[in-house]
Amino acid sequence: MDGRRGGHTRAQILKVDAGHGEVRSDLLATEEPLEIRITSMGVTAPVAVTMRTPGSDFELAVGFLYSEGILTSRDDLERVAYCVDRAGGQEQQYNIVTVVMRPGRTFDRAKLDRSFGMTSACGVCGKESLDQIERRGLASIEQGFTVDHTVLSALPSTLTAAQGLFSKTGGLHAAALFTATGELLALQEDVGRHNAVDKIIGWALLEGKLPLSTCILMVSGRSSFEITQKCVAAGIPVLCAVSAPSSLAVELSRRFNLTLIGFLRDDHFNVYHGASRVHLIGP
Repeated sequence: MDGRRGGHTRAQILKVDAGHGEVRSDLLATEEPLEIRITSMGVTAPVAVTMRTPGSDFELAVGFLYSEGILTSRDDLERVAYCVDRAGGQEQQYNIVTVVMRPGRTFDRAKLDRSFGMTSACGVCGKESLDQIERRGLASIEQGFTVDHTVLSALPSTLTAAQGLFSKTGGLHAAALFTATGELLALQEDVGRHNAVDKIIGWALLEGKLPLSTCILMVSGRSSFEITQKCVAAGIPVLCAVSAPSSLAVELSRRFNLTLIGFLRDDHFNVYHGASRVHLIGP
């Protein structure tokens, strides 16, 4: 919806096969910095810099701010825009996004005291302890949502088939949102695992779909503490990954009653917490 640059960049490479080289053109996953700013009560402040794949930048900015508790609802937003370089003749700065809050809306500026320097690899992992997450006032995820094991088993193939940029570059993570019946609601790709999740959450906030209490999130890599925290913030009851969760991700899922599934491949997966939400054939 909003990015001037595409998600891939063309490069010239030397393709080597059995010792023979051939110059070819190849597509790389684009990685560029994005600065996220927020304006409240007429004051603009920088919040974070992340290395991301251009595309869905507004969703990324909004999703990040919501995940960190700076935005609390869609009603906080007046507009989201790229920065304009007024000194440079009104040129859009496509690597700077400003989120403007509605008049009278504000946030706890102590949240900006955190260091939000980010990379495409690890986000802000580990910068808040589990106790600090609890003090943010995030609620435990309620019981009631359930999913059949056959639906979970079909998610990886659906995610892979929908990864358009990954099929071109081979260098992107994905996060996909599904219904209880396995219907794909939204998919985002990015060089950063946490960015892809923020783009999903930002999309949901802008569409008025939060909390995502009847949805499943599937990620293409591992479940980190950061990704698990974002799911809790968005009210997602089931988080699935093709790889392993971290120890902090498991502990966080236990504290907030999140169903955490790892190594989801074909008909096999591990449930690290919240097995009561998964319908099985037997024990």
